[in-house]
Amino acid sequence: MIKIGVVGGTGYTGVELLRILAQHPQAELRAITSRKEAGMAVSELFPSLRGHVDLAFSDPAAAALEQCDVVFFATPHGVAMNDARRLVDAGVRLIDISADFRIQNVAEWEKWYKMKHACPELIPQAIYGLPEVNRVAIRKARIIANPGCYPTAVQLGLLPLLQAGAVDAAHLIADAKSGVSGAGRKAETHILFSEASDNFKAYGVPGHRHGVEIVQCLAQIIGSDIGLTFVPHLTPMIRGIHATLYARITHEFDFQKLYEERYARERFVDVLPPGSHPDTRSVRAANTCRIALHRPQGGDTLVVLSVIDNLVKGASGQAVQNMNLMFGLDESLGLAQVPILP
Repeated sequence: MIKIGVVGGTGYTGVELLRILAQHPQAELRAITSRKEAGMAVSELFPSLRGHVDLAFSDPAAAALEQCDVVFFATPHGVAMNDARRLVDAGVRLIDISADFRIQNVAEWEKWYKMKHACPELIPQAIYGLPEVNRVAIRKARIIANPGCYPTAVQLGLLPLLQAGAVDAAHLIADAKSGVSGAGRKAETHILFSEASDNFKAYGVPGHRHGVEIVQCLAQIIGSDIGLTFVPHLTPMIRGIHATLYARITHEFDFQKLYEERYARERFVDVLPPGSHPDTRSVRAANTCRIALHRPQGGDTLVVLSVIDNLVKGASGQAVQNMNLMFGLDESLGLAQVPILP
């Protein structure tokens, strides 16, 4: 059994992580931390976990996280980096679902996250946890930088085209929409029901930190610069990301075959038949990315549709997928949930 600690178990990614781990045959939850809710039973705050998680929240200072095999950080950015050195030195593996280790350039990270990084010396050790790209490195990693939700959908959607050199990498467009849970479990005006419901809006158009993450990672994969216009939107739904991706074709391929072959052995990427239009509810609560290709009017632009559940494949499910790889388990263990409908 894998002894597991969860730091920050009261947010949406935290409770989603607990839901998945509660069904994982090799997971043993040892500690779930929350300063505010310390002493409260987890099932009292989240009745959905009653009968599945019998621990109480503990204060991080008293949680004995050093005795765990792996610790997940389901926290806002800026938390994991303060505990990382202590836990790594104690031999604990880290999976950071926040953004503390995603950006390799420290100055760039500090620019976008508006704080000084507490342990920049550990950033080079962190492996970016996109299994479809870094599976071998993830198996040996001590620190996993779990990808963001938008970056997961966008990268999986564009990856085959860029690896094949099929499109103009300097002029990519990602038009992406997210459900309100992507903003976190907090009280802010723009995500109140009366503000977000029956509404639709773009945000972060001048620049967004997930755009920086996407560009960095895709550029590393193909070994050349990437030009990306990334525009996120907030949609009046709870879960889901829908990324509509545009790329100008520079070399002809059988694009359907290209995607099917690239993802043929990927358990959690589903390339749909030609002409399909994947919707977010087709992946709700599942660790799956569904992709479909279109070439409008037979022109020189390929449109890729990529959908994920932002809390599962975009966060906690992918984190468990990474844990499975780190501990030599079947990659899909504990992640066989069928999407829910309606």
